[in-house]
Amino acid sequence: MHETITVSERPGGKYTNEVRSSRHLLLADEPVDLGSADLGPTPYEYLCAALGACTSITLRMYADRKKWPAGKISVDVTHAKEIHGDGIKRDVFTRIISIEGDLDEAQRARMLEIANKCPVHRTLEAGSDVITKASD
Repeated sequence: MHETITVSERPGGKYTNEVRSSRHLLLADEPVDLGSADLGPTPYEYLCAALGACTSITLRMYADRKKWPAGKISVDVTHAKEIHGDGIKRDVFTRIISIEGDLDEAQRARMLEIANKCPVHRTLEAGSDVITKASD
């Protein structure tokens, strides 16, 4: 992806932001109990949405390529911070994938394997480098 996403504060709530791509305008915010106006999803909700959308799209592409009778695909994603046995706190994303249609057990199992190949899943699992620069 080479498109720049621009995020800037906007009126609404204390933390309300406008998220702009070349084709879309979205809002991001924090809930009222954190002092904002809850005018859009939180940043972590957007991260969950990215994982869910990428998973669903990846599964649809695979099912279509295989000509499998997959009906509606939906993905519920939750996020939590959990302390693991090594004492390190980690972000944990949990996906619950629902696939309607007349798929057999082998096809359903394969679809779950394919879910783990979605690009956002792989990015989250591998970790990323984040480079921060000041504007000119």
